[in-house]
Amino acid sequence: MVVLSSVGDVCLSRGMRNIGALSVGDFRRLIPAVFSPWVGVGVLLLLGFFAAYSIALSWADLTYVLPASSIAYVLVAVLGWLILHEHITPTRWAGILLISCGVGIVAGGPIATRRHHPAEEPHS
Repeated sequence: MVVLSSVGDVCLSRGMRNIGALSVGDFRRLIPAVFSPWVGVGVLLLLGFFAAYSIALSWADLTYVLPASSIAYVLVAVLGWLILHEHITPTRWAGILLISCGVGIVAGGPIATRRHHPAEEPHS
């Protein structure tokens, strides 16, 4: 899930850089961007992420899955630095570290809330 999201975001970013700067109302240039190979691969990977995310939500709490997937922040930063040659300032690294530590603390509980099902109670 994390790899699909991170690599998908990097592909999308690379493809959109090739398209150039767009504005909100620039639909005539946005629609053909979807057919760019990098953007297309990025969209497919992000659809894969969405499927994996949905599957994870079927057996775990949202408050566990979302923080657990935040390791993607670190992976995106590393991939952005290595592949997209983005300059990541120490302040940005510190922010990514803080976010990752915070969500790690939030995710440090049980995966799913135990739900009370009346059908599981013994009959008296």
